[in-house]
Amino acid sequence: MKTYRVRKDDKVMVIAGRDAGKIGKVLKVLRKKDAVVVEKANLVKRHTRPNPYAQQPGGIIEKEMPISVSNVMVVCSACGKATRVGYKYVEADGKQKKVRFCKKCNEVME
Repeated sequence: MKTYRVRKDDKVMVIAGRDAGKIGKVLKVLRKKDAVVVEKANLVKRHTRPNPYAQQPGGIIEKEMPISVSNVMVVCSACGKATRVGYKYVEADGKQKKVRFCKKCNEVME
């Protein structure tokens, strides 16, 4: 299975497409589609019919659609910039632990 440097609840910046420059939280990672759903980015309008059984009203609903993983970059919590992510091993409680770090400021991202 593929591994991505982007995880759920990461803060990411969209770097390509009509929403380039927007920053949001990752709501979902779609591994089969190589995509992520980012909060308040790539919004589309869906016209839905009312469903009385599910207690859903009809109308026009705005929802987020998936964005390709290649079009987002993780925002570092320490330096606040969009950055690439690297991995390194850190000694913790006598054991080696694999952690992500910011390529710009070398701070651990956990």
